[in-house]
Amino acid sequence: MAHQKSGGPNIFPCFRYADAPTAIEWLNKAFGFEKQFVVPGENNTVAHAQLRLGAGVIMMGSGGQPDPGNPWATERYGTYVVVPDIDAHCARAKAAGAKIERPLADTEYGAREYSARDCDGHLWSFGTYDPYAES
Repeated sequence: MAHQKSGGPNIFPCFRYADAPTAIEWLNKAFGFEKQFVVPGENNTVAHAQLRLGAGVIMMGSGGQPDPGNPWATERYGTYVVVPDIDAHCARAKAAGAKIERPLADTEYGAREYSARDCDGHLWSFGTYDPYAES
């Protein structure tokens, strides 16, 4: 799933909602976002969704319980960036002093990713997953 194949944007805003199914409908009604795809979670939650508006894509899902292994479980907003050489990118971030919140690892959906906080505490994830490859 290397991003270079799609030619689309490589930076994606990510949101967590208390009621993600309702938020998906609201974002459509109010702002015109259309479902690219939705992965349902347990108890009427959303594990992951991608919504499109024109050429843009946002990622979103339901907020969850605190999980030391996944900073995204409770983070309300962050950014996902597709990078082609994820191993080199992670090494560069570590060398620059980024706080690695989720170590570099392969995911069950075929990507390789890690999450880190920047100098002001904002959460970022970097990886090989490309939302445009799914459209």
